[in-house]
Amino acid sequence: MLMGSDGVSLTELCLEDWWWAKTNASECTAGDTNLPVFQQTRQWLAAYFAGGCPSIDSAPPLAPHGTPFQKEVWQLVAEIPYGQTVTYGELAAELAERRGGGRMAAQAVGGAVKHNPITIIVPCHRVVGAGRSFGGYGGRLDVKAELLEHEHVDLSRFDLGPMQQ
Repeated sequence: MLMGSDGVSLTELCLEDWWWAKTNASECTAGDTNLPVFQQTRQWLAAYFAGGCPSIDSAPPLAPHGTPFQKEVWQLVAEIPYGQTVTYGELAAELAERRGGGRMAAQAVGGAVKHNPITIIVPCHRVVGAGRSFGGYGGRLDVKAELLEHEHVDLSRFDLGPMQQ
């Protein structure tokens, strides 16, 4: 995994082969790889992959780069509980409600989710399509499936089709 920081907060966390990942890991982790934020990130990830349910409250300070709209969506995504999924449409409806009503397009929310620069901690893998649709994932769909299986989500309700390996 690649981590990026502004020296205090985590700005990026992704798998090396993700479509938007920095091409050079040293650019992503520019500076001291022993920064407290990187140590805290490694501890959070170790707890997660050991089967724990670390919360966003125990995460390192986060400072993802994005538009105000993207940051608003990512905040909603960060609130999705461990082991649960929500649809793009449900996120759009919640965002519209928090903004005081009106409508919000699920496609706009999907675009913001797709550009989430801090994976796993901001759990975009928990966002799925409507019905039996699995939705996309900035990494690979097989990784999304593995993360959801790790969280004991029943994937039998989704039409997974052939996934990239």
